[in-house]
Amino acid sequence: MQPVSLDLLNKYNVAIPRYTSYPTVPFWDETIDSEHWERMFVRRFEESNEQEGISVYIHLPFCEKLCTFCGCNKRITTNHSVEEEYIDVLLQEWNLYRKSMSSKPVIRELHIGGGTPTFFSPQNLQRMLQGILADSVVPKIHEFGFEGHPNNTSREHLQTLFELGFNRVSFGMQDSNPQVQEVINRVQPLENVKQVVQWAREIGYESVNLDLVYGLPLQTLPRIEKTIQDAISMRPDRIAFYSYAHVPWTSKAQRLFDENDLPEASEKMQLYQKGKELFRAAGYTDIGMDHFALPSDLMVKAHNEGTLHRNFMGYTVQQTGLLLGLGVSSISDIYYGFAQNKKTIQEYYQQIHAGELAVFKGYFLSQMDQKMRQYILDIACQGKTHFHKEDLEVLRQYTFHELDELAIDDLVTWGEHGVIVTDLGKHFIRNICKAFDLKLLATAEAVTQFSRGV
Repeated sequence: MQPVSLDLLNKYNVAIPRYTSYPTVPFWDETIDSEHWERMFVRRFEESNEQEGISVYIHLPFCEKLCTFCGCNKRITTNHSVEEEYIDVLLQEWNLYRKSMSSKPVIRELHIGGGTPTFFSPQNLQRMLQGILADSVVPKIHEFGFEGHPNNTSREHLQTLFELGFNRVSFGMQDSNPQVQEVINRVQPLENVKQVVQWAREIGYESVNLDLVYGLPLQTLPRIEKTIQDAISMRPDRIAFYSYAHVPWTSKAQRLFDENDLPEASEKMQLYQKGKELFRAAGYTDIGMDHFALPSDLMVKAHNEGTLHRNFMGYTVQQTGLLLGLGVSSISDIYYGFAQNKKTIQEYYQQIHAGELAVFKGYFLSQMDQKMRQYILDIACQGKTHFHKEDLEVLRQYTFHELDELAIDDLVTWGEHGVIVTDLGKHFIRNICKAFDLKLLATAEAVTQFSRGV
């Protein structure tokens, strides 16, 4: 594995998007025409449902404790009576969309995130999912997954969801070092992680993922190496190795620890390279920005065949044309546009109770936006892309000089036919995607809203 020089780290350690969408959220409109959104939703549903099916993301925001590193939309409470009302409103939202669907939805992909989905009891999760799946079609080949907290995921959670068609589960391991766990307020014994992984295996889940985070306060090379060895010893099918995004201006809890405890950019890259080295040595394939998988995993097959996709849920092997987000702050992607739900529970409840969709901001893509999004997806999912002749004029204006700079640093090779990411360039995928981000290249505005590249 080619080492990364300090000069390169300093050069490319800039505020930059993660490219789970294009255009990225800071460039969306602060208001959205909900009637136009609904019309475009109907159009996309009719285009996608019979051919590929649809994807559904459900956001469950509640957590019993605040993890100080987390940038997700969440509400901290130990009052579990909030579960039933939230599910009632979420099912009302589903029914609002369901009225716009001309046929039974074919749900090929479903993911429950948070927050802490396993904050909810197995019985309440069952009620919620039965309400959605009762009048839907679940194809034989589907991917249903959820995020489980090792401290509160019970065998009953796993069994209940498995019987509802769930075949994937992701556990937030983050770091196994007690000092790191304490500073991020995420204390969970390694035995808890091992227990839930064992249960998932015994029950029959096809894919178990562990989430790890590098760049956390107090992390060191020996500590990250121990964490990774602990994770590998459980032989998960997939490992997500996320870069900690330090954005205290939006995630105020990140101000609760000392920034001096965060590793420098060069140290953080060493953590990543150590992880990559250990994953590869253990037989895992490097998928893209932050994912590794065993050769037997469907994600590796999709990566090799060029069919891997990326959306707000991360990398996926499903190629559905529509992603419907349900719940507070959820984001929907209908190809022609994006829309985000209200960010506070009170506003979300109020909108749904009024019989209206909870969307409040979003973006409708132009044809040029759609083209640039595809180039970015190609880079993120395949490490290469092919240029279309009709786009060359715009690419010459915005992109080619960016690619020249990247090529000088041996991050890409390129010509007017297209671009290929080098082995060194795989460390800087987000920076390479930026070469096609016309919104960001055309203005310096909002750049400080993003986390740094390293």
